[in-house]
Amino acid sequence: MYLFVCYEKCSTCRKAETWLREHSIVYTKRLIDKENPTVEELKEWIPKSGREPRQFFNTSGKLYRELDVKNRLKTMSEEEIYELLASDGMLVKRPVLVGDDLVLSGFREEEWAEKLI
Repeated sequence: MYLFVCYEKCSTCRKAETWLREHSIVYTKRLIDKENPTVEELKEWIPKSGREPRQFFNTSGKLYRELDVKNRLKTMSEEEIYELLASDGMLVKRPVLVGDDLVLSGFREEEWAEKLI
């Protein structure tokens, strides 16, 4: 069973959820705008994703631009990055699919198919 962390108004999240259903992948849904990932969760998820903490930001989001995260990242420690990501779910690249041994961030159908089917 997977944890599917998404934002219901996000078209990419809706596409990913449709894809999961079409491939009969069982998941529990969690709304990122209602329940932010915690620092502890992010510290577990990000290494499993194979990405850097900076790559977990939703760079196309309004909040990312408003907070000038792109420029702030240049001087932030890894701990500060985790704290910022955990401060508001809208800063996190979504959807996030969490399994026992993998974490996928953002929906790229080819990658999801390779990892899940």
